Amino acid sequence: MTKADIVNQIAEATGLPKSDTAAVVEGFLDSVVAALKHGEHIEIRGFGTFKVVTRAPRIGRNPKTGDVVEIPERPAPVFKPSRELRTGLTNKQAV
Repeated sequence: MTKADIVNQIAEATGLPKSDTAAVVEGFLDSVVAALKHGEHIEIRGFGTFKVVTRAPRIGRNPKTGDVVEIPERPAPVFKPSRELRTGLTNKQAV
């Protein structure tokens, strides 16, 4: 499913014009990205949580040459689904 598909579904369900719906969806995604950039934890009850974790530094290998490469620690976004979402998927109910 793409962002356009989400916009279409919301527009049909609410009766709002697609341009207004697209602005709302884009605004929501922008605010999630901005919050994660500031290190904030986002919780949407019944859906899940978004947060940023720090990946530990590690040693990797260049696949072409086999040389050892140090990979520094870095921030990474993670999503943890809520219990309701996991249960809905397990029971194959519409969420």
